Amino acid sequence: MTIPDFDPHATALRLLRSEAPARIMGAPQDWPRWEVLLPHVLAATDQIGETGHLSLPGLGREQAVQECSWLLDRAAAFLRVHGRPGEARPLAERALAIDEAAYGLDHPDVGAALSNLAHILQDLGEMADARRLVERALAITEAAYGPGHPTVGAVLSNLATILTDLGELADARSMTERALAIDEAAYGPDHPNVGTDLNNLAQILQNLGELADARRLAERALAIDEAAYGLDHPDVGTDLNNLALILRDLGELADARRLVERALAITEAAYGPDHPTVGTRLNNLAVILRDLGDPATRGAAVQRPKDQPGRSDWAPRAANEEST
Repeated sequence: MTIPDFDPHATALRLLRSEAPARIMGAPQDWPRWEVLLPHVLAATDQIGETGHLSLPGLGREQAVQECSWLLDRAAAFLRVHGRPGEARPLAERALAIDEAAYGLDHPDVGAALSNLAHILQDLGEMADARRLVERALAITEAAYGPGHPTVGAVLSNLATILTDLGELADARSMTERALAIDEAAYGPDHPNVGTDLNNLAQILQNLGELADARRLAERALAIDEAAYGLDHPDVGTDLNNLALILRDLGELADARRLVERALAITEAAYGPDHPTVGTRLNNLAVILRDLGDPATRGAAVQRPKDQPGRSDWAPRAANEEST
């Protein structure tokens, strides 16, 4: 009788992978589970080197390597969504290194890891490096799936948000319009991925001064997300915030105030009072109140109001998970 190969690290990775929710962004119902699992994921993946070395041979090792990189990637996404990009970065870098060692430089899973690491670098303000990674991810994804695949649309959308931050609005607009066309063809006009594209395109049009069209797209994005998620979802909070800033630019300050106050309440309930996004909402509310002449804001130091791009949570990893 042959005794099967056994590795406690591989077993721990497999069990954690079976318990960990795949979707992070836009899935607040799963965050408490991740909060519980996170320290165990960090402990289990800490036993694995950047080459994914395990004592198991063959298929057992390959599966464990996939589970390790997946867990690192998802843990990084959880930390990023909760305003901890500095902690997320080394996890995402390890996930990328493991995938490159396991699959080579041009595998779709490497493209996914590149795109997700780029999210984190964007949050850290490292735009040039974020752009380089997403451009590489786009080339890999287009070669693997073809130019009209929804995964390509997701990477295009993510690259467009970086270009928007860099002020390259014409290129950002072109990429977002392409992502929107891909997603509408793949999912239909009322899918949340379409809402993300509409939200991002509305931000670009706002920056270009095309406020009427920006408002129309932002209102459509809000309607899609409210229908898909309900009235109190974090993505709805993002939509409300961004629509409020368009209304501010249009001079509709009372409505802008109402929307950003609702966005603030949703965001505080989802993330807690100390999350960076709550700070953004508070700042935006302060700007609008100042514009309304609220005496409480007189002399207060406020920053330029900030909209918030929608981002695809992750590019689907070909060997592990389908798009969510």
